[in-house]
Amino acid sequence: MTFSELNLNKQLLNALTDMGMTTPTTIQEKVFSVVMSGKDVCGIAQTGTGKTYAYLLPCLRQLEYSKDRNPKLLILVPTRELVVQVLAEVNKLTKYLSLTAVGVFGGVNLKPQIAEVSEGLDILVGTPGRIVDLIATGNLRTKNIKKLVIDEFDEMLNLGFRTQLKIIFDSIPERRQNLMFSATLNEDVEALMDIYFPHLEKVEATPIGTPLQNISQTYYNVPNFHTKINFLKLLLDENTDMNKVLVFVSTKHLADLVYEHLSNYISDTAVIHSNKSQNHRFAVVNDFQKGACRVLIATDVIARGIDVAEVTHVINFDLPNAPELYIHRIGRTGRKDKKGIAISFLKADELDKLEAIQLLMNYDIPNIQVPENLEISDKIIQEEEPVVKMKTIKLKKSTQHVPGPAFHEKSAKNSKVNIRKPRRPR
Repeated sequence: MTFSELNLNKQLLNALTDMGMTTPTTIQEKVFSVVMSGKDVCGIAQTGTGKTYAYLLPCLRQLEYSKDRNPKLLILVPTRELVVQVLAEVNKLTKYLSLTAVGVFGGVNLKPQIAEVSEGLDILVGTPGRIVDLIATGNLRTKNIKKLVIDEFDEMLNLGFRTQLKIIFDSIPERRQNLMFSATLNEDVEALMDIYFPHLEKVEATPIGTPLQNISQTYYNVPNFHTKINFLKLLLDENTDMNKVLVFVSTKHLADLVYEHLSNYISDTAVIHSNKSQNHRFAVVNDFQKGACRVLIATDVIARGIDVAEVTHVINFDLPNAPELYIHRIGRTGRKDKKGIAISFLKADELDKLEAIQLLMNYDIPNIQVPENLEISDKIIQEEEPVVKMKTIKLKKSTQHVPGPAFHEKSAKNSKVNIRKPRRPR
């Protein structure tokens, strides 16, 4: 099937032609008619398979210009970077349409965004926190919203966003179309979906947790942090094809620690996480996209907003706590039918995480022996120090009678009270 066979208007087809796109991906083809029918949709597809266009194409096909300049389409995403990227794709597709799109996110001055929203718009892309800010200040009127899209909804429906999402749900019309899209789905998210969106029709391009066929996956047993750093340096030294490498770590502190050790060795290294300023984050992603940065160290949440072409390697410096995050991580490479490589460093205490990942994918990741010339360090960092667990001993409460104090207050009738009588007049 080609895009011309879908029920797209001439303006959208011309925009796709300008981008050299002729054939829809599986998720785009499967979702289009379901969204056009007006049903609520839960779209599941692997990272890098065109989920953004899967919801944008039918939404834009049905969206018409209106003199009422309040938004008709609301798109919620988890990160600032993803706001910018989705907004860029909207602008590409609306090149020949009289539609205005605005992106809003936190971490920057609210006033310029208020001014932009006040000028009028048709499509609003934003993070939940900033959307709530605009609603609370009365600068965003939501009465005309006809479609709600939640991108990366497995992340958006977790406990961290639930309060903000509930405020948004209560503020927009009940009669609307709900569209949810992600690469993974777990039981907790499904339970929340049943509460808020009980009539979703699930559309899957591939079974949940399916490993990407064009990504080579391996893992190495590496004992500790410093040996992992040595191994990462060795890989970068010996593999010239590792020219755009994304290194995933589980915490912001660990991200800074890896950067501290690696940046002195590899000059074109950068780090990105939520504690970094917005300008820094945009600049780093831009440098990584252009190839000016060879190694980018990132945390999971921030990486949701990184859509960089031709990432050659993904390195899991440590394994994520949730197996679904592993799918998101490795999906940063091997995008759009290109080959990719995913390498994981595994400590002994991460075996249960590996088993959960393999169970989710129904795939055994090959284990490779570390090279003989790898320097094994016996030095450990604070996080790797063994935790001494002390057994709490509960003392039984004594049942023996405890005598009271030797002194007792006198009863009321035995208490003497001095009453001063007035003198008789002489």
